[in-house]
Amino acid sequence: MSLFFEQGLVKIYNDDFLTIDLPENSVDLIVTSPPYNVGIEYASHDDTNSYAHYLDFTTAWLKKALYLCKDDGRMCLNIPLHTDKHEARSFYVDVFNRAKEIGWKYKSVIVWNKYGSNMKGNTAWGSWLSASAPFINVNQVETIVLMYKGMWQKKNKGESDLTRDDFMLWTNGIWEFSGEKTAVGHPAAFPLELPKRCIKLFSYVGDTVLDPFLGSGTTLTVCRQTGRHGIGIEKDEGYCRIAKRRNDNLELF
Repeated sequence: MSLFFEQGLVKIYNDDFLTIDLPENSVDLIVTSPPYNVGIEYASHDDTNSYAHYLDFTTAWLKKALYLCKDDGRMCLNIPLHTDKHEARSFYVDVFNRAKEIGWKYKSVIVWNKYGSNMKGNTAWGSWLSASAPFINVNQVETIVLMYKGMWQKKNKGESDLTRDDFMLWTNGIWEFSGEKTAVGHPAAFPLELPKRCIKLFSYVGDTVLDPFLGSGTTLTVCRQTGRHGIGIEKDEGYCRIAKRRNDNLELF
């Protein structure tokens, strides 16, 4: 393993998630957003593979993630409902089916509206005022799929850091907050609010949280802010440096 950075509760490995050696049954929660295969220009990942190749890659990493989770381990998987880079694909359905096939159990899904009521500039009509070929735009929303390994209820009760207001808001299946707007040096970073909600709602203080596609380090930043043990895997050294810098300059929310 290539340990790139360790500080307090968090560790960053500059490695490939599919080949890194981590202990079986050691992770309480996975929070991640994998590549979507839509042509994003990552530094060290080809995001333009065939869809069949991409789904095989998805199966491989989901198997590894299942192996690493504890019996009561959970996963919050941020993926889009739909992609249309080359042709319309039921992305959420295809990835979800692969997860179920290899043993992940389904609990629920959260719909993340990245724009809220401000939908200006995000309309695509296709055939205007005609039934000829209307286009339905769902690119403003993504999903956070909630899955688990063996049992949904946690075996042991730990320390929760949820407030009443947060619990009431976050257990609503529609989340509305903006996507990442800050230039963090990564082409597909998600906002702090996403892992913050997932980590505080679905894990206890002191639990181990894994992000197998760490990117700019957002998940580990939240781990440090909330007292979780964080493990981040990122095969691009440049993104590891960004994640390290963000954790070095941690600002509490």
